[in-house]
Formats: sequence, C-alpha cells, structure tokens
Amino acid sequence: MSTDRRTFLTSSALAAAPLFVPQTAFGANDRITFGVIGAGGRSRYLTRIFHKLGAQCVALAEVYEPNMEMALKEAPGAKTYVDYKDLLARQGMDTVVIGTPDHQHCPNLLDSLAAGKDVYLEKPMSLNLEESQRMIRAVRETKRIVQIGMQRRSAESVIKAKDLIRGGRLGRITMVKPQWNWNIARELDNSPLPGKLDWERFLGPAPKRELQPMRFRKWRYFWDYSGGNMTDQGTHLMDVVQWFSGSGEAVSSVCQGQVAKMLGAETPDVFCAVFEYPQMMATWTLNYANSYHNGWSIQFQGDEGTMIIDDAGYRVWNEPWKDNQEPVERFDAPVPIESHVQNFLDCVRSRQEPNAPVEVGASAVSAPHLANLAYHQKRQVTMPGRVS
Repeated sequence: MSTDRRTFLTSSALAAAPLFVPQTAFGANDRITFGVIGAGGRSRYLTRIFHKLGAQCVALAEVYEPNMEMALKEAPGAKTYVDYKDLLARQGMDTVVIGTPDHQHCPNLLDSLAAGKDVYLEKPMSLNLEESQRMIRAVRETKRIVQIGMQRRSAESVIKAKDLIRGGRLGRITMVKPQWNWNIARELDNSPLPGKLDWERFLGPAPKRELQPMRFRKWRYFWDYSGGNMTDQGTHLMDVVQWFSGSGEAVSSVCQGQVAKMLGAETPDVFCAVFEYPQMMATWTLNYANSYHNGWSIQFQGDEGTMIIDDAGYRVWNEPWKDNQEPVERFDAPVPIESHVQNFLDCVRSRQEPNAPVEVGASAVSAPHLANLAYHQKRQVTMPGRVS
C-alpha cells in the first residue's frame, strides 16, 4: 500500500503514546470530547447532534477520502486518521462514536474498550450471535459506558406506549406485526469510486477479495459486512416487540425473502420472518419495493385491544374492533435521536447505566440474527440454548 494512500488527509505522524484512560467525573461545564470511527453519513449526522448537545469532535478515522472531507466540514480542526487504532492512541479524548459497517463493530468496540474509551456504538450491535456475547463480556470486564444507537429506548412516545402495554391495557398479546415499507430498491451502482479508498482497511476482518465499488457503496447488502435489512431495521423493531411484551428472546424463527429489485445485492430487499415466543407470535416483514404506509410501524394485537406505534406516535383501539373503529387513545410524538445522545452524555458524566446498554443491543438483534440463520438454512431454527 502506498504512503500516499496511508496518509491522505492525516495529520503529522503520531508519536508513540500510552493509551489514555479518561477521567470518570466531569464538572458541570466540562465539555466532553469524542472521536469518530467511520465518518460516513450516519456518523456525520451523529456528529452534528453531539455538537448541538455541547460535545466536541476532536478526531476522525475514515478509510474513504470523500467521507473524510465531508466529515471535516462538520468537525473543522479535528485530527484525521486512516487507521482507527491511531485515533484511539491519542490523548485528550473522552469517548468515541462508532459508525462503521456492521462487520467492524466488534473489533472497533473491543479496541475502544482496551483504550479506555466510553462508546456510542451504532446499531445493529453485532454481525452474529457469537459476537454479541463476546461484546457483552468485554464491556462488563470494564467500567466503560457503552450506549447502542437504538433511539427508541429514549423516546417519550415509545416509553409511554411500553408502559401502557406492560400495564395490561391490551390484555393478553398473542400477535405482533412489525413492518417497514420503503420504495428505494434499485440496481446497485458498480461504477468506479471517486476519491481514494483504503479497501484493505475497509475489509478488516471480512474475507479478502478484490474491490467491487458496489460492495463499498452499498455494503449493507452483502453478507460479509452486514445482516442486511433484517438486522439493520429489525434491531429497532424487534427490540420494541420484546421490550413491550416482556417476552424475552425468540424461541425459534422461519424466514423467506428475495432480491426483488436491488439487483447485484446478496441480502433480500423483500422478506418475511416469523418468530415463536413462549406466549405469542411475531411477524417481521420488509418491502423496499413499495411505499404503502411508508416507513416503520408495529401492530400489537391483544384480546382487549390493539395498538399501532410508528414515527407519529401511537394509537389504541378497543376490542371488538368492529364496534370501535376510531382510536380511543393516542399520543403524537416523533422519535428524536437527541434524547438518546443526551442520555449517553449524561451517563458519561454520572457513570450510570445508559438506556441501551450492550445487553439490550444483543437482545434486540438476536431475533434478526436467528431469522438470517433460518433464511440461509431454509428451515426453522431454534435459538441456541432454547428448546422449542
């Protein structure tokens, strides 16, 4: 690899330095500093939110030059690195935000913990069930604060809806139907990438292969780097299903899907997964070739009522629906990410457990991981350690 590729947009060479362990108590006016590992679109958005809430980005690690250039517009003056381990070695940085592809989440987190950093880690937490357990163990061996980027855990409307259901408002829940419709499926673009890319560092622990630009542009649609839309959107929705119902993790799953319009992709853009829980069933469907009821929604069906929750808030209908076609309760509110980031920053200061710790992240993505196993094996798959 050329020196030019290794050093694009980087600061002067790093001097050897011991790993920095941040202090665990901040004054009320102390600004929390953070570094960003993976400066793609999501991380740039998070950087704006962190800045809005008073934190300061002091370092950026990114393998693709155009991403770095755009990230510097959000964090002018931040030190830049191609290798995230060099970022972790710098002093004077309290936390890191990890917004890399899924296959990098586990090594990025483990290295950040070893460097003594608190971490805001984007979802889905892991690439597979085994990684989830490894990540939990690593976090619990430290005193670090780790928040998984599952903002529904800090959203007022979602918490109110959870309290209502856990209070028995719908009676016995027997079926839950999360879904996501979004008409964005298109053939993948495999034209040459503009700007410099460190492909070897992008691959990291993934299988080695020659560069295909579409694998970088749309990494979420390849199994080497992601669990596809099943885990990307599913970690949000299946978390709500399990959190609201108190069901614990799924017992088993079956799943079917297909690549309908996203030609060139490996992961399906249309699928349906069915999950068995001890006292209920859940169906998780996604269609990226249709925009009817665009976006996400979850329908909880109980023997005394039905709730639908989505980005607008929630509505409740009494049973029998035929005589109660207008909602009898509603709460209108968005799902802001600011409250989730604020919870993380507050916990960095207080050293209290955040709203979405690693155990929540692992549980949330467990059912989607199980469904992907069922999809690949073309059969019903039981959660390891569970008996169907």
